[in-house]
Amino acid sequence: MSHHTSLFFLAAFLLTGLPDSARVQLKPRTVEAFDKYMQAAQARFEASLRADAFLWVDASPERRRAVREGKILAEPTNQTGDIEIPDGLIHDWTGAVFVPGATLAGALRMVEDYGNHKNIYRPEVIDSRVLSRNGDDFHIFLRLVKKQILTVTLDTEHDVHYGRLDGARAYSKSFTTRISQVDDPGPNERDLPPGNDHGFLWRLDSFWKFEERDGGVYLECQAISLSRDVPVGLGWLINPIVRSLPRESLTNTLRETRQALAPTKP
Repeated sequence: MSHHTSLFFLAAFLLTGLPDSARVQLKPRTVEAFDKYMQAAQARFEASLRADAFLWVDASPERRRAVREGKILAEPTNQTGDIEIPDGLIHDWTGAVFVPGATLAGALRMVEDYGNHKNIYRPEVIDSRVLSRNGDDFHIFLRLVKKQILTVTLDTEHDVHYGRLDGARAYSKSFTTRISQVDDPGPNERDLPPGNDHGFLWRLDSFWKFEERDGGVYLECQAISLSRDVPVGLGWLINPIVRSLPRESLTNTLRETRQALAPTKP
């Protein structure tokens, strides 16, 4: 069998879905490394809330100009966007968008309407609901569909906290409490045990900032996720899935948020 034929059959095999034998275990040392990274990231975020420059885009005239011109930014928070840790990869991306004519109140009302996220963020979010709420603290459920070469369906739960700094600025922090990959979505579906699946998404945390000024609202998101590392021999195929999805998902989220917030023209 030729090399190209072997690659064809491997690709076809992956397109039909990965078997149980391809599952990986989320290891304690991977969780420990991610938690340590998140503690430092959260400390930096908390410090940024007290900084003179509230927004990420304000640290760069080029970024601020780009979003004012209507561009959606998504850049690695570090140099590459991906950080190798024991038996895993951390993906850390920051993005921003500007919505002319929008208001802070309208932005917060929309993002807190989790029951409607399945309509706003489809096709990546196909189900969404609030499991509980206590003031500015939410516990939410999202069913996510990630498509690249493979299609992966995930049932996820998150704790989300909102805070206001003043009448023009607000923020939110979201932390994963559970992610379970759904095997064979549909009438016979089953949830794989969390951390014992194919490892395409084990954590998805985020920090958001909102600021009303310049005749609209700036929205920024730092999305930090955890996935499996790349298995030896499959880097040519797995790398595009694992490494490109975080940036694409962030870009799509910002685009769909802007579309949902944009004032309707008469």
